[in-house]
Amino acid sequence: MHGGGSNFDEMFDAGGQTRPAYAEYCRWYEEQPGEFLRRKNREADDTFRRTGITFNVYGENEAEERLIPFDMVPRIITAAEWRKLSRGIEQRVRALNSFLYDLYHRQEIVRAGRLPERLLRKNDAWLANMVGFTPPGGIYTHIVGIDLVRTGPDEFFVLEDNARTPSGVSYMLENRETMMGMFPDLFSRVAVESVSNYPRRLARSLAACVPPAFTGGKPTVAVLTPGIYNSAYFEHAFLADQMGAELVEGSDLRVVGGRVQMRTTLGYKPIDVLYRRVDDDYLDPLTFNPDSALGVP
Repeated sequence: MHGGGSNFDEMFDAGGQTRPAYAEYCRWYEEQPGEFLRRKNREADDTFRRTGITFNVYGENEAEERLIPFDMVPRIITAAEWRKLSRGIEQRVRALNSFLYDLYHRQEIVRAGRLPERLLRKNDAWLANMVGFTPPGGIYTHIVGIDLVRTGPDEFFVLEDNARTPSGVSYMLENRETMMGMFPDLFSRVAVESVSNYPRRLARSLAACVPPAFTGGKPTVAVLTPGIYNSAYFEHAFLADQMGAELVEGSDLRVVGGRVQMRTTLGYKPIDVLYRRVDDDYLDPLTFNPDSALGVP
């Protein structure tokens, strides 16, 4: 392994020396025979194929199913860097929610001339039906995928904010579990923060979104998926299973007395929190896209 090139190298400095965060990993990597690493990479692909850890890529003709990419060379972020990043990310998510609230209410950012009204009205994501509506807690986007790129030792930039139905976390979790299973000696040498508690934290976050009318006890949480042909269906099923939540499609649901209910073997049961993985336009055929069969009328 070695550095080089004009772009910022996360592993090596300009003089070709290993950056401190990567020092122990590089020592471990250099100790491994090349054929051993290649064999482990093939084993990872076989594991993903056998387990069905795939995603669909939609082209002009038909969907192509691919394995998730497996890379045994990680991007390392130190604890100090992550503390700083997490504060910035949390601040950014609060700002995004404030921005969305303003757009669907007083539109002060438009009045101030900071955002041209034509850009708002012509944006495909703009939903005029939502004007004046305030979601529970005033939160428009509970789960946000912030794409980051590192451009220097202490410099990160945001590439984009995935604020509607971000996907990909299940692949990260499966990658980590595979790495730990294949290279346990590496994890005994390098202190790595656990990510296995993500489904539990997601479940707690969703449970905290119960409506005011909730009477107590354990809330019923469900994951709304477009179905098995969606590119991220593996993730929908994975998260529902890990959280102990129900996995439902639009055809499983109905609205009775202003509450969403799901079909069960014992009849319809009310849902307290619905984690939707269906895009806005397809969520309600009576309000948005009339041709949608994925949502709940």
